[in-house]
Amino acid sequence: MRYLPLDASDRALMLARIGAADIDALFSDIPADKRLSGLLDMPASMSELGVERALTMMAARNVAAGSVPFFLGAGAYRHHVPASVDHLIQRSEFLTSYTPYQPEIAQGTLQALFEFQTQVAALTGMEVANASMYDGSTACAEAMLMAHRLTRRKKAVLSGGLHPQYSDVAATLAEMAGDEIVRMSLDVRASEDIGAEIDDSTSCVIVQTPDFFGNLRDLAPIAAAAHAKGALLVAVFTEAVSLGAVRSPGEMGADIVVGEGQSIGNALNFGGPYLGLFAAHLKHVRQMPGRLAGETLDADGRRSFVLTLSTREQHIRREKATSNICTNSGLCALAFSIHLTLLGEAGLRRLARVNHAHAVDLAERLGAIGGVSMLNETFFNEFTIRTPRNARALVEDLASRGVIGGLPVSRLAPDAGLDDLLVVAATELNSAADRAAYAAALAQCL
Repeated sequence: MRYLPLDASDRALMLARIGAADIDALFSDIPADKRLSGLLDMPASMSELGVERALTMMAARNVAAGSVPFFLGAGAYRHHVPASVDHLIQRSEFLTSYTPYQPEIAQGTLQALFEFQTQVAALTGMEVANASMYDGSTACAEAMLMAHRLTRRKKAVLSGGLHPQYSDVAATLAEMAGDEIVRMSLDVRASEDIGAEIDDSTSCVIVQTPDFFGNLRDLAPIAAAAHAKGALLVAVFTEAVSLGAVRSPGEMGADIVVGEGQSIGNALNFGGPYLGLFAAHLKHVRQMPGRLAGETLDADGRRSFVLTLSTREQHIRREKATSNICTNSGLCALAFSIHLTLLGEAGLRRLARVNHAHAVDLAERLGAIGGVSMLNETFFNEFTIRTPRNARALVEDLASRGVIGGLPVSRLAPDAGLDDLLVVAATELNSAADRAAYAAALAQCL
């Protein structure tokens, strides 16, 4: 039996109805260099046992993050997640919960989301947070669209220190909406004059700290420059643990704060699912995408929880929706909230200090190697080094010696002429022996 519900005539009829010449026309928005020109070099068919063997052999070519000294970051970080987190998120009241269409019946889910929002607001220094987004990059793009709605302007200025993939997502949404976007050149040393790009048509400035290259940025002067022109500051972070050590974006004048929450409670998971964090000022809450859980009293005066705001298409008319994101990363948000609750404020600050100390030690070890230069004046747990070799080839060489050395900048910015730059991250999971092994392997490679 073939599980193909449509035959050639069915497909031809559907294409004619929508005015597409052929199936390839349906994918015209995807750049040609991103599309496969033919079939993958794989057998057309294989037994189930054969598929299992073939995929196992392919998977064995990967080096698992926990099997060797691991210093890769650049937006996804390997941290310790207590076993109690995985145990608690598998409780039936959490594991089986999805979108409650009669939300007040699911009091446990709503309370968990309410506590999550409270934690995110406290971390970011903002007044209100939503019940999560897909990931940091989509949260960043949604913040740009929110700023457009608030200011009634259509131009966004993206810092050269913003993660390239976050910039790409924002640029994709801007192109589809016909909005203007200014992407500043990659800024390795956080020396750009972003204020010079802000004019009376600018809706928002998007700045990351710690930035893609690891630099810590003072957002206060950027916020002042934006506000002077009637624009908003969108602050971005990719390493949530940094908020245990640095000034919150809200303290520095950010209007919208977005970021990636994967670092707390969530493993690397081969790149997902991840957790987008989104916070803003209360006065802007009705333009915030996603859902908002709130606290109230029931008819008997008992503390209870409600879905206070839901500005997504599944709940209201499409023309009134602030976003077409249709759900929140509920299980990832729960893991984040449980882990952060276990840490507490004091624990998060200690964790942040350990991360910074490990990064400082690693930077000193690597910086002492001939030909290696540090590019950062300040950093949290991630920094950039310049090497005398091509960084992509160097990373492969390090991997052959049992060390995952970081991310070559050229992997995400192949045309920037930064082939000798390597972004390196250190967390609490990197031991002194790991750091020594990295330094020894790098010295051998050079």
